[in-house]
Amino acid sequence: MRQVTGWIDEPNRVKLIGAGLHNRIHIYDPAVILGEKERINLTVVNIDGDEADLVSDKYIYPGEERTIYIRDLSAPVHAGAVVRSEWFERMYDDSSNTFGALYEKTKTVFRVWSPTATKMSVEVNGRQYRMKRSFLGTWERTVRGDLHGARYLYIATVQGVKARVIDPYTKSLTANSKHGVVLDLSKTTPKQFLYEAKNRPEHLQDSIIYELHVRDATVHKDSGVCYKGKFAGLTERNTTTSDGYPTGLNYISNLGVTHVQLLPVNDFARVDDRKPETGYNWGYDPLFFQAPEGSYATDPVDPECRIRELKKLVHVFHEEELGVILDVVYNHVYIMEESPFEMLVPGYYFRYTDDGKVSNGTGVGNDIATERPMVRKFILDTIDYWLNEYNVDGFRFDLMGIMDIVTMQEIVKRTKEESKPIMLLGEGWDMPTALPTEERAASHQSHRLAGLRFFNDLFRDSIKGSSFHLEDRGYINGGGRYVERLEQLVSGSWIPEDQPIPPLVEDVRQNVNYVECHDNHTLWDRLKVSNPDAGELSRRKMHQLATAITILSQGVPFIHAGQEFYRTKYGDGNSYISGDEINQLDWQRAESFAEDVAWICKLIEIRNACEGFRKRSNTAVEERLYSFQTPEPVYGWMMFGYDEDIAVYLNPVDRSFQIQIPSLGNWSLMASNQREELFSTQSMLGNQTELFPYECLIVKKAYNS
Repeated sequence: MRQVTGWIDEPNRVKLIGAGLHNRIHIYDPAVILGEKERINLTVVNIDGDEADLVSDKYIYPGEERTIYIRDLSAPVHAGAVVRSEWFERMYDDSSNTFGALYEKTKTVFRVWSPTATKMSVEVNGRQYRMKRSFLGTWERTVRGDLHGARYLYIATVQGVKARVIDPYTKSLTANSKHGVVLDLSKTTPKQFLYEAKNRPEHLQDSIIYELHVRDATVHKDSGVCYKGKFAGLTERNTTTSDGYPTGLNYISNLGVTHVQLLPVNDFARVDDRKPETGYNWGYDPLFFQAPEGSYATDPVDPECRIRELKKLVHVFHEEELGVILDVVYNHVYIMEESPFEMLVPGYYFRYTDDGKVSNGTGVGNDIATERPMVRKFILDTIDYWLNEYNVDGFRFDLMGIMDIVTMQEIVKRTKEESKPIMLLGEGWDMPTALPTEERAASHQSHRLAGLRFFNDLFRDSIKGSSFHLEDRGYINGGGRYVERLEQLVSGSWIPEDQPIPPLVEDVRQNVNYVECHDNHTLWDRLKVSNPDAGELSRRKMHQLATAITILSQGVPFIHAGQEFYRTKYGDGNSYISGDEINQLDWQRAESFAEDVAWICKLIEIRNACEGFRKRSNTAVEERLYSFQTPEPVYGWMMFGYDEDIAVYLNPVDRSFQIQIPSLGNWSLMASNQREELFSTQSMLGNQTELFPYECLIVKKAYNS
């Protein structure tokens, strides 16, 4: 007999699927579903080729083994699209519960949500214990004894298939993610764990973010680091190249940035924990969201090690006055069918289009349905866990436009409970996911997302040209192209009136400026393509201009690790699995461009010292920022202060201009990428000064000087 299967698509509706159904049953045929203790009558209401729809006057609750009988057919009945119905969400919302392996010294409670499972047991160190199901679809079992270090997983029967499933709430794993592990987390916390970074920024608008991949940071042969490519490597102090140039933690601390944003450190695919040198990954192939990545541990076999070493990393960064931002990926999983989410409640955790296909706005095969109650709960629980257990200082949300507004609002609400300010930023692209546009956490909804910052792709593409057209040019490499946008960009991209382009965000406090990140080509590699006829020195000066505009514009600056020494990935525009030779931070290159690094440090020092570059409201920017009349394509602006005024001039072309500083007073040089001498202390009113090719010139006038 040809196989037929019944799927519960609505609480009282079943879809039969099987070859040749139209020849085997008829409209209005009666049918019956038999379970262990129930009988449900149905009627065929529609037949279309190999599919038939049946309706009942009773609800068919998931979680029981059932068989449907009709004419000479019998078929199993499983939960189908009903898991995406409002009815299912109301019936099985257990978001007030606590999930995972809840450890105590004398017992551990195992709790997992799976309303669609018909059987469930927990296997602990090879021994199985049957679990009991609640009305809300949560399975639970208490196992006595001290289970610290015990391996566990769930044995779940779902849709007639028995499978071994790792707990999505597991806090650590055995090597290569084979088992979850029960842990007494108190044993993994460093003594005197420093809760927050010393001398942290007074206000998040004072922040400067430095994006870093754990492995890239120290794996270079001349990093001077012992534990190369590991969490532990980033906690080593006073490391240098063989010629004595600072590397790793010491180098980052000296830059003057306030936060380090780590590419995903939760457990991800494609890298063998035991032999990490055989693979590489940025971390955007997530497997488990609450467990650190095993390949970053010095001992991936010890499930405590990865937790202990990541906590130490946070602790040491805090000692170095650096906040830690985690890059988190709540928009997709590596392989949907192998995810514990899909194995426990098939069809629930992921978004589907109206025609029943898996939504793919992410472009990697699946979109997590953040808007559903138990999905939202998992995300909020995970945020809460990283805050409470690891004391992190912020989160960067990958493809945040895939996520829903309510979930992001709840995350903002949760982080406001912390005693320290938590940095929240994300990619606000409006992705084509199966969620109404008005519900997506994209930048065009910034007015509904106060407390969230958005990456400014308009800033990025105006400064260097479109990221998706390598030959395209922007302000710094296109002879001043888009100079008409500069006033809006340096003002924080929010100005709503009389501007050539619409505002990116509602508030200057929501703006993150950048010209380079882990994605796409590095700026240096990009300039080699877009400006092939320019000499290396000219490209360096263009590059310096781009980073200077990023640091000095209103909003939060974002710098990609190595950007300050012209990081190259040798033309690789998507190096997510390209290996260490392409991705590593080249500390010898940093040393060779030490003077250029010092220039970026000077800019950071100026921004940190001058409140004028860190305005905290739209009104303050409007009142204090003034653009000069300058010869095109030069752009200049002034920040009026209470104790001093600061003027900045940018020249994006290979020729000089005579400029006039338009205010009476004694002006002095703060920084320039083209000169070292100081201005005289005499008044420069009416005097002209030369602005050199590709120069960023910063001058100040102190009152009563």
